[in-house]
Formats: sequence, C-alpha cells, structure tokens
Amino acid sequence: MTEPVLNVVGLRKYFPISKKYFGKRKSFVKAVDDVSFQIERGKTLGIVGESGCGKTTIGKTILGFYEPMAGKVFFEGKELFTLNKKEFREIRWKMQMIFQDPLSSLDPRWTVRNILSEPFIIHKREKGKQKEELLVQIIDLVGLAERHLDAYPHEFSGGQRQRIVIARAMVANPALMILDEPTSALDVSVQAQILNLLQDLQRKFGITYILISHNLSVIKHMSDQIGVMYLGKIVEMSPSRELFSKPLHPYTKALISSIPDPTTETEEITLEGEVPSPIDPPPGCVFHPRCLYRKQKCSRSIPGLFKVSEDHDVSCFLYQEQWENSR
Repeated sequence: MTEPVLNVVGLRKYFPISKKYFGKRKSFVKAVDDVSFQIERGKTLGIVGESGCGKTTIGKTILGFYEPMAGKVFFEGKELFTLNKKEFREIRWKMQMIFQDPLSSLDPRWTVRNILSEPFIIHKREKGKQKEELLVQIIDLVGLAERHLDAYPHEFSGGQRQRIVIARAMVANPALMILDEPTSALDVSVQAQILNLLQDLQRKFGITYILISHNLSVIKHMSDQIGVMYLGKIVEMSPSRELFSKPLHPYTKALISSIPDPTTETEEITLEGEVPSPIDPPPGCVFHPRCLYRKQKCSRSIPGLFKVSEDHDVSCFLYQEQWENSR
C-alpha cells in the first residue's frame, strides 16, 4: 500500500464556553472527539452527519484555522502540528478549502483577477507575465472565459461564483482540497455541473478530496470512502458502495432509510429523541439514548471502531463479538 496523502490520528477539538476562577476552564463544546482516518492520493473521503456534528470543524482544524486540543495530522508524511510558522505556510499552499457560500468567500470590492492573484502575492509565487498566463489557464480550466477576469463577484451567478472559488484554490495546484458543502448554496440545476467539474479536476490533477456534506446523494455520487459522524465522533467508516448496500451502525441505517427512493420499498427508521448537547454528551456510546438496539453496556462504555471487514469499521457493541472472532 502507498503512504496516504493525509493521516489523521486521534484528533480532538473542544471549544471552551465558560471558566472557573483563576482562569481554569469549566466546560467545553466537544466539536471533534477522537477522530481518526486516512485518505489515499487521488481519492475522496466523504464525511456525513447532521448539522453540528463536527464535520466542518475537522476540515478547519486540519488546515490550521483552529488549534487542536489533541491528536496528530500527517500530510504527505509531515506532522502538521509540529511545524513552525514558516514550514506550515509552505505546506499550507498544497491544502485548499472550498466553502459553502461562494459569495461570502469572495471580496466584493475585488475583480476576479485580483482574487486569483492574491495567493501568488501571499505566498510569493509567480509574477508578471507568467502569473497572467496562469490566470488565463486557470479561469478556462473551471469553465469561465478570460473576459471574466475583470468582472466583480456580484456580476456572476451562484454557480459561476463557485467556479471562481474553485479557480482560486486551483491556483496552488493543491494536493488536498476540503470541500465544505460545495453545492448546498446553489440551485439544483447547477449542483451537478459543479460536482462534475470537481471530479474532472480530480481525474486530471490527482487531487485528494475531503467532501463534507449532510446530503447523502452527493456523498454517494462523489466518495470512495465515507465516514459517518455523530456528536463529534466517527461511528462508521466504509467504502461508499458497501456503506449504502450494507450499513451497520444504527445511526447510519436511519440516515440511509431517510433517502427518498421511489424505486425501492424501504422502511423508514424513526429515531427517538433529539441529538444530545455536545457540551454535555451522554456517557458511554454517544448514540445510545436514541438507539433502538441499545443494551445496558452502551450507557457505561464507549465502543471503539470495530473492524468487521478489511475496509469497514463500525463503533457499535453489536459488532464487537464479530470483531473479536476475526482477530
């Protein structure tokens, strides 16, 4: 096996919300709680879950927007959190992010030319004629014309703005791109075009994607591997096809049963209660208060990720015996 382009080990990110006297922290929002995964070069890892489960926080912590509380992230073999500012800045050039709302990601006072030129200026890269030639190539790469370089963001449609955001990321010829709900702010008629563009760029340049979404249809269409998140934890990790054909975790089953599919008759699974607060998560398995199959053990112990097949892991005591017998 080749070395993964990204390897995340035991990542934790808590946000303090109150303090005791003498500055001691009292309570936290446990946005990301002991998350591990790895991605091969040129592949797509989809991360899916309900709003507030910590999907976006994972991406922002990997890219250095947030400082982690614990864990390690290795990008192309280098441990990111041990690098100094200069070293991190060099490697950060190869990691880009596409945000959910393209309009809020673009400076309304700048032309597209200024927007695409900014990464070259910040990272002291190509200048002059060489930079201008690259800008023309990149804007054409995302399906826009050279004349668009002198227009402002408000002159474009939502889909065109997202193409500009993608073009800005492609300026760096990145090895890793984190896609945070890249189509949720777009019209349905445009979403497929943007997803197809991202797939074309992946095939052409071998880019590795982390696709963050709550839309299971988008995740299924784009992903090679899928991680299902619940309350800051990954509860199931599986190849895309296997996850949809053979979901194991009760939460995953409930998510997939909610996909409208007129071609098949599937029983919709209704979950009990509401998602617990990440400030005060339940003891044991975080999903057990809503689980239809919970046992007494689930409220006392936290299940690890049990490997039930070569590439399929699930955090549920229902599969512990199967995992133990296979060892």
